[in-house]
Amino acid sequence: MTTKAPVNIGNLIHSRTDLHSGRPCLAGTGMTVHAVAVLHLQGMSAEQIFEEFPHLDLARIHAALAYYFANRERIDADLDADDALYDELVRKYPRGWTRETDL
Repeated sequence: MTTKAPVNIGNLIHSRTDLHSGRPCLAGTGMTVHAVAVLHLQGMSAEQIFEEFPHLDLARIHAALAYYFANRERIDADLDADDALYDELVRKYPRGWTRETDL
């Protein structure tokens, strides 16, 4: 019988300056911790997030949630800034973006 080596949970989250503006991601995926946090804030449990995104695994989802809770103030500020930018763009382009609105 072989046993699997323990997983270093620090390896489940990574960030690169050239990916998602340096926001932390679930290792081996393009899913950001911010995206997992938004789903959780909308009421989804880790298991429900896994059901929605079966290519992820629960360990990474739980690591993302732990990272979010450990850095909640900063991530919430990022999410608030994202919401403000969205609202600003909706006001600026009420009918959406088209080539004509960009000219």
